[in-house]
Amino acid sequence: MTALKIIILSLALLRSPLFLVIGALALVSFYNADIDVSVVIIEMSRLADTPMLVSLPLFIFTGILLSESKAPLRMLHFSRIFLSWLPGGMAVITLLVCAVFTAFTGASGITIFALGGLLLPALLEEGYQERFSMGLITTCGSLGLLFPPSLPLILFGVIAETRIDHLFLAGILPGLLMLLLLIFYSLARSPARQAKPSYTAAEILKGLRVIAWELPLPVILLGGIYGGIFVPGEAAAVTAFYVLIVEMAVHRDIPLKQLPAVMSKSMVLFGGILVILAASMASTNFLIDQQVPTRLFEFIQQYIHDKYSFLLLLNVFLLIVGAMLDIFSALVLIVPLILPIATGYGIDPIHLGIIFLTNLQIGYCTPPVGLNLFLASYRFERPITELYHSTLPFLAILLVTLMIITYLPWLSTVLIGFLG
Repeated sequence: MTALKIIILSLALLRSPLFLVIGALALVSFYNADIDVSVVIIEMSRLADTPMLVSLPLFIFTGILLSESKAPLRMLHFSRIFLSWLPGGMAVITLLVCAVFTAFTGASGITIFALGGLLLPALLEEGYQERFSMGLITTCGSLGLLFPPSLPLILFGVIAETRIDHLFLAGILPGLLMLLLLIFYSLARSPARQAKPSYTAAEILKGLRVIAWELPLPVILLGGIYGGIFVPGEAAAVTAFYVLIVEMAVHRDIPLKQLPAVMSKSMVLFGGILVILAASMASTNFLIDQQVPTRLFEFIQQYIHDKYSFLLLLNVFLLIVGAMLDIFSALVLIVPLILPIATGYGIDPIHLGIIFLTNLQIGYCTPPVGLNLFLASYRFERPITELYHSTLPFLAILLVTLMIITYLPWLSTVLIGFLG
């Protein structure tokens, strides 16, 4: 058995797929405890029957469709027409476009690669410093993870067994707060401009016409859910079908022959998440059966006596996790362990979800190993150390926002009282 553990450790060090490492650990743990290893298959079957899980592959498909189309170009064109009159207009456009795009694609890497090449030259053209511009885009890459229909929000809801529509509402105000603070900083760093750009009525009308089919997306999604028309799974199906028609039949950005590749790409991503989730949940069941969360809670209580100190420690821990792991792996590995401990300290699971995702969002651009830093370094062909310096001011603002979100729980729950 020791030899098996050494082999598993070697697999992890050799950067084997995470689901292999987690699954192997689960199987070895079950074997040691004399538990039937078929529990992993049972867990996967149970997950596949979870109603809320239906929305995940559909939203992944929607995000891949949007990223493979010319929707980013249309969003940028529309935003430049209607927001470029603002002081610091291009920085505001960058923040808004990235937030919306990440909310639908659910992955910051896609945002940096899809929009970085468009936004960096535009920012430089308007007189922004290169370091500021790269820091802004790197930070924006994960900015929309708190806004619906963010995939991590849905995944947290599935793992924590909380209502996804409540999580959608809970992320709106914290996400807007983060967005506003970054906008204020960007306005303060905006270069002086000689003249505001002007557009003719024909250009404005053309800008509206170009984006007209994508504009109703948030209304269809949120209006359908909170208007009582759809449950999240139905809203995901309607949104996916709408985007499919728009991108293939209206704009014709995605030809029919490309559709199988798009579907394959989205289902491979979902399949990876499902396998990791099943293996992780099986491991979690073993840990719960062995009362590991209870023992961990009792141990922590010996040193931390109030929830505010626990939240501070939790933030430090999650920032490290967010910098080391991708967001999906972090969710399936850490949430099942943290949730019962946080509940023991009287922390609302919905509030915990927003704290969790905020930390992981910040972790993406936290030196030295935040994923966004490496992606931006590759995309912009700049040394990683240059990206470290570029993101530090934005990182400070995000950390301030994290403290506000952590210690003002009503920010995450007040909309649920009104609309939930």
